[in-house]
Amino acid sequence: MSTQPIETGVIAAHPGVPGTAPDAAHGAALGSDRVYGRNLRILFAVWVVLLLFPWLAPSSYVVGLGVTFFVNLILVASLNLLMGYCGQISLCHSGFFGLGAYVSGVLSARYGVPVPASMACALALTALASVLVGLPALRLRGHYLAMATLGLNAILSVLFVELVGLTGGPNGLSNVPPIGVAGYSLDSDAGYFYFAWAVGLLTMWGILNLVHSRVGRAMSSLVDSEIGAASLGIDTRSLKVAVFAISATLAALAGTLYVHYAQFASPETFNFSASVLLVVIVAVGGWGKYWGPLFGALVFTAVPEILLAFPDLQLLLFGLGMIVVLVCFPGGIAGACTRAAAALARRRKPAGEAVGARRSQHG
Repeated sequence: MSTQPIETGVIAAHPGVPGTAPDAAHGAALGSDRVYGRNLRILFAVWVVLLLFPWLAPSSYVVGLGVTFFVNLILVASLNLLMGYCGQISLCHSGFFGLGAYVSGVLSARYGVPVPASMACALALTALASVLVGLPALRLRGHYLAMATLGLNAILSVLFVELVGLTGGPNGLSNVPPIGVAGYSLDSDAGYFYFAWAVGLLTMWGILNLVHSRVGRAMSSLVDSEIGAASLGIDTRSLKVAVFAISATLAALAGTLYVHYAQFASPETFNFSASVLLVVIVAVGGWGKYWGPLFGALVFTAVPEILLAFPDLQLLLFGLGMIVVLVCFPGGIAGACTRAAAALARRRKPAGEAVGARRSQHG
């Protein structure tokens, strides 16, 4: 009778045999594909519903809030990509938001550069600036990285105020032209809504593909353990700089959409307080949750409008509301919705299926 050696701590890999490594990896891949497909279907369904918003809105002002929602969505999604999926703290995203807005606004308003070209220049300059800053700053971790990015936001805020000849200084940048597409100027709320709708869809679709790619899995490993990711052969420094640049470029994209819609930019919009608030909004929506930016942007857009009736208490009520959400829902609104959907699915599960599942566990 021959005996075979038993491998301690390692299950031999036999394709098709339940419990083996290839079978587990195949199951994980199928699970990821199901999540991707479900999120993609929900994304297109939600965006089809949002397409009807200008027809249902009671006034052009409400349609304008829809445009603001998409701008906030891209901005919140950019920071969630860096902090939620990559685990890197940033307190300078309102600065990148402002850099995109001012570069595109100045080029188009002061120098007559066509708006598509000015937007492209703003994105390219922001990407370059983020790489130059990210190379030294992302060597830091935790609070040190937060302080470094805070310093960058402070520098950009000072430049927005002091470069009076370009930015208009404290008075702001005015006379910014609207976006023109194929000779058609998007100077109406409805027209700009559809443009922002399309950009928002492309942004969310791109992020969905990124987080479900090999790069996305590498990003998630940074959140768990940067040392562990490096031990698996991941170039953690290059990955962090790349995600930082993508995140900053998305924030600049939101800035370009904002400035050409409002046709005005004020340095107060892009200060340090805005960066801190943006971090809170990401947490409220849901750290590292795909649908977190959607809920965060909804809160970011709707709550200030609701609190306009309380001008003296607006900041206090807004802060208290954020604290309540963060304490009661640690995973943000998206996390709470996920748990509620899972609980509802368990309740709807047939009793026989539940019994069979228990038998399989004991078997």
